[in-house]
Amino acid sequence: MSSWKIAVLGLGIIGSRAAANLTKASIGEVRTWNRTPKGLPGECATVEEAAEDANLVLLFLKDAKATREVAERIFAMPLPGEERIIVNHATVDLATTQWLASECAARGLSFLDCPFTGSREAAAGAGLVYYAGGPANLVDRVEPVLLKTAKSVLRCGEAGSATVMKLVTNLISACTVQALAESMATATRHGIAPEQLIDAVSRNACGSVLAAMKLPTMASGDFDTHFSLSNMLKDSRYVLELAEQAGIETPAIRTVSKRMQELCDQGLADKDYSALAAPYLQS
Repeated sequence: MSSWKIAVLGLGIIGSRAAANLTKASIGEVRTWNRTPKGLPGECATVEEAAEDANLVLLFLKDAKATREVAERIFAMPLPGEERIIVNHATVDLATTQWLASECAARGLSFLDCPFTGSREAAAGAGLVYYAGGPANLVDRVEPVLLKTAKSVLRCGEAGSATVMKLVTNLISACTVQALAESMATATRHGIAPEQLIDAVSRNACGSVLAAMKLPTMASGDFDTHFSLSNMLKDSRYVLELAEQAGIETPAIRTVSKRMQELCDQGLADKDYSALAAPYLQS
């Protein structure tokens, strides 16, 4: 590209921080849009205004429904004078990723399947990790932009492979946090202080970066949102679809998905998914 004209569509916890880092990097013009206006710098009133002459469109939308709706609006727009690249950072189901790839190909648009791992602090510090699915030469071209919001890019294969990678790793995270919640509840009811459990886990083979992040806040009942329970519930449903398509029984994530739905119904949807521990904190 002679110069980047970037549209960031979706200004939630991650998209807003990614847009800020791209603007700070001064790699080209950055315009943004959000369904509910945020009043952020460079924010446009419509998708069409934000993406009008963009040669790189980055989707940071909530789910498959929102992604398809916004993509349809982009597909209806005339192309800019040069190639347009669509990069989907939203975590969606595999069918939606395949639909995006097919629709882009039919319209002469380039497409990159590129979900991420990393939550609020990682996004603020340009420390996300992107999973990239698409042609190697396209990843090569877009990677310098991606590295303005991330610390690394993991190449997974063709479009769709990155979506699968994101979903199966979120399966591990959801089941792990449920296990941590059950462990802490059982330990504390038997007189073990949360600090003792946190120390024990850190010295155990089950210790992890995730456990170190979540156990202290779960112990204190701090469910400030880094990655929402509703988003993890959404991803659990997508991964259950993958398992069903593969003919695999996955009782752990099926059970945790049911639990997350129950807690969302109780008003915890917008809390961090570590709110899986919330029922155990009630007297």
